[in-house]
Amino acid sequence: MEGALVIDGVALPTRLFLGTAGYPSPDVLNRAIEAARPGLVTVSLRREQAGGGTGAKFWDLIRATGVPVLPNTAGCATARDAITTAHMAREVFGTHWIKLETIADDYTLAPDSFALAEAAGALVQDGFTVFPYMTEDLALAQKLYALGCRVLMPWGAPIGTGRGVEAPGRLKRLRARFPDAALVVDAGLGAPSHAAAAMELGADAVLLNTAVARARDPVAMARAFAQAVEAGRAAYRAGLIAPQDAARPSTPVVGRPL
Repeated sequence: MEGALVIDGVALPTRLFLGTAGYPSPDVLNRAIEAARPGLVTVSLRREQAGGGTGAKFWDLIRATGVPVLPNTAGCATARDAITTAHMAREVFGTHWIKLETIADDYTLAPDSFALAEAAGALVQDGFTVFPYMTEDLALAQKLYALGCRVLMPWGAPIGTGRGVEAPGRLKRLRARFPDAALVVDAGLGAPSHAAAAMELGADAVLLNTAVARARDPVAMARAFAQAVEAGRAAYRAGLIAPQDAARPSTPVVGRPL
């Protein structure tokens, strides 16, 4: 598939990844997935287990969409919890892909870098393809890449804040330093323009949930994000002009009458 994002030898149909939590109803979630045409959908094993017996119905809904599933370890605070949850998710969802989350702080939901690296190393050794949710810290990225993570998922901003990419320079640096890694901006994107901006900076994909699930019209918002991701990727490939201080005329001045 020309132009597709390939992870682990699998060509994903689009570069928008969509979370499945917090939608007003299963029907709205299903229609949002149809509108977004995501390359992946993420599912929290712990959330579904705590769903009061609704987990099987939810899983049936997700399978019916035909979209590849990326289970995550949301709610885990230690490496041990994350590793256990990942193994359970592999059995439940039948995939060795895992979005690895280890949360250090309940206020910012920032990842615990030490637990993240510990769990990532163990899971890679156990045959998982790890999608680590991380900050845009270069040293952490180097550590995770050395451990075998070929997908890096730096946040744009803290989860659910909708502030967009707060450190574009750091994201560009990650892109430059890890040209062979799949770079996925995960969390903090609140508007389609934020997704387009992330893609223009060189991200391979974006992952979002709250901005769609809590929109006034989640289905229309899902469609808008899908369009923005395509536009941002096209702009990056086309080659954006560099910003500069001085004005530059767009109309030739040769032959201008004096």
